[in-house]
Amino acid sequence: MIGLVPRRAFMRFELSIRRMPETPAIDGRPGKWKPEYLLPALVEIENTPAFADVYAAWNEHHLLVAFDIPNRRGRLICDPRQWWKHDGLRVCVNTRDTPDIRRGTRFCHFFYFLPTGGGSDGRHPLVGLHKLSRAKDAPPATDLSQVRIGVRIERTRYFLEAAIPASCLHGWNPAEHPRIGFFYKVNDTCHGSQHLTVNDEMGWNADPSTWATAVLV
Repeated sequence: MIGLVPRRAFMRFELSIRRMPETPAIDGRPGKWKPEYLLPALVEIENTPAFADVYAAWNEHHLLVAFDIPNRRGRLICDPRQWWKHDGLRVCVNTRDTPDIRRGTRFCHFFYFLPTGGGSDGRHPLVGLHKLSRAKDAPPATDLSQVRIGVRIERTRYFLEAAIPASCLHGWNPAEHPRIGFFYKVNDTCHGSQHLTVNDEMGWNADPSTWATAVLV
């Protein structure tokens, strides 16, 4: 049975997120995302190739993320009412590095992004905030309209980037707390799922100790 548990579940990961001095235009254009912002594809520890390139950066005003999903077949399927199904992205951030705390606190944030499904015509990207399962506390209410999202959808690829402002990240203080908890999941109707650390069965959506430690360098 132990062979069914991901190898990453037995490891603690620490990775670097590099500073981007100025928040760029969030317009869905991938050229601004240089190789130094690319996160390691930890899924390859399981001898599974990564199908998505995931980037992250930070500055005092924003946490920035970007997802590049190439080699797709078929149209994107997004349902804001059931955002956890079909195509979509999740980003989890703990603005305090507390790897031994196994339940969410007010510093733990769970964002989800959909490349389509937003706006009056359902063709725009959208962002939502979800409470962690079994959380002891939730972050304060925030105005998600401040989150900037850009998406570029092509026939066999889509690219989504977002700038999450400090106002949407309770406790965001890179100078005093440069170590944070960080996790992502890519859900794709063509490729399946790609997780930074553990998979769904290991309860990343309830247990922030399963996330990686990211150092804001």
